[in-house]
Parts: sequence; C-alpha cells; structure tokens
Amino acid sequence: MKLSENIFAAQKRLTDAGVDDPALDARLLIAHALGCDRLTLLTDGARVLTENETATINVLIARRAAREPVHRILGLREFWGLPFGLNEATLEPRPDSETLIETALKLRTTPPTRLLDLGTGTGCLLLALLHEWPHATGLGIDKAPRAVEQATVNAKRLGLESRATFQQGDWLNGINEVFDLIICNPPYIPSHDIDTLQPEVRIHDPMAALDGGTDGLDPYRHLIPLLPQYLKAGGVALFEIGVGQAEDISRLMDENGFQDIAITRDLGGVARCVSGQRS
Repeated sequence: MKLSENIFAAQKRLTDAGVDDPALDARLLIAHALGCDRLTLLTDGARVLTENETATINVLIARRAAREPVHRILGLREFWGLPFGLNEATLEPRPDSETLIETALKLRTTPPTRLLDLGTGTGCLLLALLHEWPHATGLGIDKAPRAVEQATVNAKRLGLESRATFQQGDWLNGINEVFDLIICNPPYIPSHDIDTLQPEVRIHDPMAALDGGTDGLDPYRHLIPLLPQYLKAGGVALFEIGVGQAEDISRLMDENGFQDIAITRDLGGVARCVSGQRS
C-alpha cells in the first residue's frame, strides 16, 4: 500500500472512532512510525510501504482509535515550546496551563530566585519558569513517585537538572523553607463531572490529578490557608483553576490575607489562573 493510501485509511479510521482531529493525528502517528516529519508525508505519498512499516502504523492508529491520546502514544507533549515526556502518573501538559507561565512572568518585575511547584506532574510549570529565569532554582512536589521520576527525566532532557529538584510529598508536608513564588495546578474537576470527560482524559489521565472533590475546590481549601507561611514577604502564589471557580478561589485568597488578587483568562476567554501576593 502506498503511503498516501495509508494516510487516507488512517484518517478514516480515526474519523469513524470520533477522534477530534483525525487528519492531524493520523499524520503525527504515521510520521512517528516512519521516523520522519510531517512535511515528508506530503512529498513522499507515492512510496510503497513495507509490511513492517504498515504493521507499525496500524498498531499506532488502533491505539488512537481506542481513544488513547496521541501525545501519550508519541511519549512527548510540547509545553511553552519545550518537550516533556509523559507517563501514566502525569497529566498531559496543555496549552491552557501556559496561562500560569504568562501570568507569572508579568507579575514579577524582579525575577524570583526560589520557586515551589505543588503537584508538579511532568514538571512543566516549574521547568518552563526556570527556562525563563536562568538565575532561579526550584522544588517540585508530587505525591506519585512515578511523576517525580518523569519530572526528573524531563529536567535532564532540558538541561535544568542542576536548578530543579523533585521529590515525593503530600503537598506542603515536610517543607521547611520559604519561596518567592509558589505555583500549583491541583485537581479541580468536581467528582460528579469525571464521568462526563472525554475518554482521552477520563481513562488515561491519572484520577488523582483530576478529582477535586464534590465541588472541585478541596485542594484550594487545604492549601490556600497554609501558603502565607511558605512565602516570603511580597511572594506570589498562582493557581490554575477550573471553569466557574474564579470567584470562590479569589475569595479564599482574600480571606487568607493575600492582596493584589487577579484573575487571568486563557486564550479561549476562560478564567484559568488566580494569583495573589502575600502582604
């Protein structure tokens, strides 16, 4: 079968499976299987594939048709222009979370020197900020040992291992220092909404990183009252938030002594980040 015919067949299979962007995903997976870039697919369509190449493509397309996320199949997801490896204990870094990076860079006129990332996952938030602030160091905490392993690998891939430390922990337990900036993307999906999520998320993202309790606010209620003692005077805390949660989380920060509380919207216009400064 020619390459062009493989592409067409893969796209149709993903379309029939209800995949959101079948054309893009088919090309990403076929390029990955063949070890080439997507531009090569456009110019090499007449090439007849070997049986092994066709078999490899079919396996990858079958996984995507079963609604395994394309970037989990590829093993990498780009965030802030940087590559991050994934495993079963990490969320996929998503473009919406880049709102936190943009907010952090605008809030700090003087670059911070010490950062804390709670629920670090792949380490994407901490490592993206360290990439932007070359004189900063950071600590990433995650309850899942496998997430800590993946974040450590990602730091090495990006050449940031000398400035980023990752360790297993339960939020702030055992931390005995103060920071210039604390960033956190906690679980914030209300428990009753989990079953409504797309299969790519519901089946393949770790449940511990999704379920935020009855109304999705349990992690914020736990963390926000504790954060001031872990921030230097003038230090900043930033949270990623879910749809409709901005008002409640802003109020929690106000009740716990934060000032200059701000809400930042993502590119889709959704309130995605709440930030505040320790008074």
